[in-house]
Amino acid sequence: MPAGLHAALWLIKWTACCVAAVLPMASLSAEARAGEPKSPAERGYRVLVTKPFLPPDFDRDVFANLWTVWPEPLQSQAREADAAERRRMAFSRYGLIESPDERNGGSEPALGYVDDGRGGWVMNCLACHAGKVAGSVIPGLPNSHFALQTLTEDVIRTKAALGRPPSHLDLAVLKIPLGTSNGTTNSVVFGIAVGALRDREMNVDRSRPAENLIHHDMDAPPLWNVRKKTRLYCDGHAPKSHRVLMQFMLLPTNDGETVRGWESSFRDVLAWIESLRPPKYPWPVDAALAGRGEQVFVEHCSRCHGTYGDGGEYPERMVPIDVIGTDPVRLKALAPEHRRKLAESWMTRYGADRVDLEPAGYVAPPLDGVWASAPYFHNGSVPTLWHVLHPRERPAVWLRTEDGYDREKAGLEVETFDRLPPDVTAAADRRRYFDTTRPGKSAAGHNFPDVLNADEKQAVLEYLKTL
Repeated sequence: MPAGLHAALWLIKWTACCVAAVLPMASLSAEARAGEPKSPAERGYRVLVTKPFLPPDFDRDVFANLWTVWPEPLQSQAREADAAERRRMAFSRYGLIESPDERNGGSEPALGYVDDGRGGWVMNCLACHAGKVAGSVIPGLPNSHFALQTLTEDVIRTKAALGRPPSHLDLAVLKIPLGTSNGTTNSVVFGIAVGALRDREMNVDRSRPAENLIHHDMDAPPLWNVRKKTRLYCDGHAPKSHRVLMQFMLLPTNDGETVRGWESSFRDVLAWIESLRPPKYPWPVDAALAGRGEQVFVEHCSRCHGTYGDGGEYPERMVPIDVIGTDPVRLKALAPEHRRKLAESWMTRYGADRVDLEPAGYVAPPLDGVWASAPYFHNGSVPTLWHVLHPRERPAVWLRTEDGYDREKAGLEVETFDRLPPDVTAAADRRRYFDTTRPGKSAAGHNFPDVLNADEKQAVLEYLKTL
């Protein structure tokens, strides 16, 4: 099979795990865990955490042996550790999260993986859409820790040592980057690749030509905001519908009839997504300062981002790219012909659900729970809300701590640099740093806060903690 086709097949597969901007985490109610879920939302979550839509990427034995390919001194530390500590170290290295439904003392797959019944770990969308802040897992939060590229590279080496065959993901990573910074993914290409091997009815069509792909990283948005939207994705080109969510399950081993048969399950998945609500800021807030910030926000920010509280409204406003000024690569990566395939397919009821073929820019998102959803911008280039409000102070390169939260700046706890440190040479180590000088990763734009003075910016920052 040609390498390009290997890559396209994998892209469809991996997209299923990420469902970028579609599927995060939440726990079932006690009643639902004890028996059959009663509500559509509970049924939707049950589908996500129990159904292996895809083949496994690796099994429990491969995962248990990943430490054997780690660099020193990490490998020696793991050699001296017991199995539980090695698991903790692996979860830290790869940005994995323990499931809140874990009942077997740490023996089950991480949140975002499903056991295939034979010990295989099958990735699903929660791998990218189940996150944590200050060490606490929050429903609907993107996983800003996930190091999929590093995990896959280590899996490849471990399988080779154990004499195990590679998966689609292992083959595809030889040609296609999964993410050049931990916590972000090369997600736009997924939808493009999905159309490459499907006809308008979602039947597999291997005769279709390969697509040109512009690789770049994306930061998944918080899914509790989906309920306020009528459109999906940062450019708003796709309608919000359960069918659009299904495009990410189009591995060719799933034929058209199978995909179409999942429709009722994905109605429930969308119901689960829309049941999510943002978390409340867990630390003290200066109420008087936040009140002043609300006034500034309403005057300067609400036209795009909406208003909040009782009677609040969200305008779902498209901001032209020459106005917003943020990195344009995401917008350019999807050409009109790519979006047209979606518009003419079963996914959008053959165009009955409108697709925007040439969006002008990016949609200003709702800011519910924005204090928790760092890093910011569609590419994840800005580590804190303070940096969003101070465009000239945004770092060129930054490195986060694993679970630290910067309460002063509201966002990731980071160390900043003028450039990538010269002693950081290993690929896995480079991906721990966010380098805004790389293509598609710019932190420029959204300079609107420049009209505010320092006191107004501080007040707005305090107000944003209350949303």
